[in-house]
Amino acid sequence: MTTRQKAGETRETAVRQDSDIAIVATAQLPAVRRQELTETEMLLMVVDEALGKVDLERSDIGFSCQGSCDYISGGTFSFVPNLDAMGAWPPIHESHVEMDGAWAMYEAWVRLRHGDIDIAVAMGSGKSSTGDPAAIYPLELDPYYLAPLGLDPVSLAALQARQLIESGKSTERELAEIAARSRRDAAGNPNQQVRAAEQDVDKLLAEGYLRNPLRKSDLPPISDGACAVVLVRGPRAAELTERPAWITGIDHRSEVHNPALRDLTDSASTRLAAARAGGVAGVEVAELMAPFTAQEVILRQSLGLADGVLINPSGGALTGNPLMATGLVRIADAAEAILADGRSRTLGHATSGPALQQNLVCVLEGDNR
Repeated sequence: MTTRQKAGETRETAVRQDSDIAIVATAQLPAVRRQELTETEMLLMVVDEALGKVDLERSDIGFSCQGSCDYISGGTFSFVPNLDAMGAWPPIHESHVEMDGAWAMYEAWVRLRHGDIDIAVAMGSGKSSTGDPAAIYPLELDPYYLAPLGLDPVSLAALQARQLIESGKSTERELAEIAARSRRDAAGNPNQQVRAAEQDVDKLLAEGYLRNPLRKSDLPPISDGACAVVLVRGPRAAELTERPAWITGIDHRSEVHNPALRDLTDSASTRLAAARAGGVAGVEVAELMAPFTAQEVILRQSLGLADGVLINPSGGALTGNPLMATGLVRIADAAEAILADGRSRTLGHATSGPALQQNLVCVLEGDNR
């Protein structure tokens, strides 16, 4: 779904319409191995920070949506106490998705398109430290054929990486180079978890396999964290921040559930979502949700990103992976590249399901003044 410009307009001169929607503020907690705060407390902090950046009150918000997972939190209807992050009064329309916060942002974007409210907040939160991913993730698989196998995310990622290498589309050295680059970038990002880890490619290649062909450096850390973004419709966005990050296209697609029925070295759903979101031409920064090194290769090749595009300058999901918030963090970082760093066109990506099954692409643009 894209917001189209009038004929003859460029990104620099586009006149923003009432239906156009922008991200005007973001906030995220640093990803840590274990967060003592509850999810509600984490969300309170990021919502307060995001609203404070644009001098908004909770009474200004017309809609909120959050993404979280009962299986990870270990309780039923865990999103209900998280509603306290927005406050019980004044009452507003609220929603929840049992998905990454990126899909909560998509719902908030759709809600704003209705035209009767101007401001929405999307949130994502998760505490991976409270559960065992190897026990949780099989629950999302087919209950008859896949779940009984006990397939954990690392084993699936290793199968995917093995196919990628044997197909000639990548090498173990390239995966190590991605791990080293991500760690170097994360060293300058206070929100990322892996800062002082080994960054020498040859030393990373000397590590033993955790799941052949993946080493520990090819895997994300267990992370707790939360993220919030503020979306505003129409000209008011430019009143709240000097250079809004306009959502010029957003789309998400899903592929067949069984990994055995897909080409795991390609991501057709990501490619289709990007095309539906307006394409990748002119993208300067791409924040890809690739918690495993091989997945960055697959996403980059599937999207057809140019060599000059900065990939995950934040460090990416490989250095901070707060489940149910990781995808929203990628979009928030892509938005910050416009809000704070002056970039003109960026891309945020989120994924869910086994081996890149479901993918969301958000294209953002800033007005040059």
